[in-house]
Amino acid sequence: MPDKPRGRTLGLPFAGQTGPHNAITDVPGVLVGYRTVDGRTDDGKFIKTGVTAVLPRGRHPEPQPVWAGVHRFNGNGEMTGTHWIEDAGYFFGPVCITNTHSVGIVHHAAVRWTIRHYRARWPGAHLWAMPVVAETYDGRCNDIDGQHVTEADALAAIEAAAGGPVAEGNVGGGNGMQCYQFKGGTGTASRVLDIDGRGYTIAALVQANFGRRDTFTVLGVPVGRHMPLQDAAPQDMGSIIVLLATDAPMLPHQLQRLARRAALGIGRSGSFGGNSSGDIFLAFSTANAGPLPQFSPAHLRMEHLNDGSCDPLYRHAVDCTDEAVINALLAAEDAPQNPPQGGICQAIDHAQLRQLMAQYGRLG
Repeated sequence: MPDKPRGRTLGLPFAGQTGPHNAITDVPGVLVGYRTVDGRTDDGKFIKTGVTAVLPRGRHPEPQPVWAGVHRFNGNGEMTGTHWIEDAGYFFGPVCITNTHSVGIVHHAAVRWTIRHYRARWPGAHLWAMPVVAETYDGRCNDIDGQHVTEADALAAIEAAAGGPVAEGNVGGGNGMQCYQFKGGTGTASRVLDIDGRGYTIAALVQANFGRRDTFTVLGVPVGRHMPLQDAAPQDMGSIIVLLATDAPMLPHQLQRLARRAALGIGRSGSFGGNSSGDIFLAFSTANAGPLPQFSPAHLRMEHLNDGSCDPLYRHAVDCTDEAVINALLAAEDAPQNPPQGGICQAIDHAQLRQLMAQYGRLG
């Protein structure tokens, strides 16, 4: 995995203590995998896309509920499976993120993987798969209408899921994305915290493809005003998917509240949730593992936090989301754009960013 710079290594003073990898994989059991797709079409268009896969319970052989909540800050986008999450408070299986025109094939692949992986439980139980598949639009850097993501690509991303450090920038579903009109993509960050003597982790993974340059802010510094873009688009054209993971025991209504905090996180860097932006957030907890309702007794017990004790998780959800966005920008690399834009979507200049942060007294 390339050693790419991140916010903290550049001296950006983000608050809070991170987990060992400052990544969503710091939440025990969570795995992340990618399939990155690059190439050219016969008529010369650039292909720059892929799939990101997150396994909240790793490769546990039993299908187990993952307790969850969702929030739609601005709805010009897609995240499948959310109706059931809102009703039942859980999902199971992988979460995948790709581009707008590849949701169908990735959903198909996630269903196939789920049937295969849980085959010991599947026959005769009339189980059904409703995977969570989300998207953002990569049509500037990628020939999105060519639908170049395949079932094999999605399956490869799921099979590649692993713990440890997580690649960022031009990887997986984030490969062709743009953020604040710089090259964007995938980013992640984590925090460790204590609630009444018990330690927990919360983390974010983002697919960042949103924002206008003139509103871009880093830790309060108006970076976008100092790095203006000629011929900037008149509106916010992008989207962002935020996954928030924790091992803290939270009920679905608490996870829905947690998911809402991602909106504050993307607002930190300057997003206002433009009309054409799909800003959709999923929060899940790996606590309270157990069998699906079909295989459970009539009476159940779940451990959960007091609502009044959730504030540290809400605070760190905001911080993680903000840092994950900045990490995505810093790890990104220049990418060519297809017509009609053409030219290069440039990654943010690290040296110029450091200079600006120092100028404003915000460099650690």
